[in-house]
Amino acid sequence: MLPAVQLAFIAPLILVADRAPQFEYQATCRGAIEATKATGGRNENACLQDERAAQATLRQEWQQFNSDQKKHCLRLQSAGGSPSYVELLTCVELGKAVRDLKAKRSAPEVNELSTERARQTLVPEVTPR
Repeated sequence: MLPAVQLAFIAPLILVADRAPQFEYQATCRGAIEATKATGGRNENACLQDERAAQATLRQEWQQFNSDQKKHCLRLQSAGGSPSYVELLTCVELGKAVRDLKAKRSAPEVNELSTERARQTLVPEVTPR
């Protein structure tokens, strides 16, 4: 059994992974604007709009993402710099895409199975006598 002190640290991690996080993303946009001033980058309104759209998408789709991937991406968000919904959404979507691709690669192709079955049916093996 875990002591109460350990449970106090574990419980917030579990709760955070079960719902989309809340970030203060305005600083992220201000930093992005400052970093791209010399190149005539984005404006702050466009950045804020992208962050709000990513936040809304995360709220709607959060449960479809793998819990390990969500935890990984949340750790990356806290690794340094200002948090970003756009970066978090990109991270969990990439994780989901990789997982789906691995699952697809490990599943046998329907067309290959159908072709093999047809070949066996149409051209039976002949065993010598």
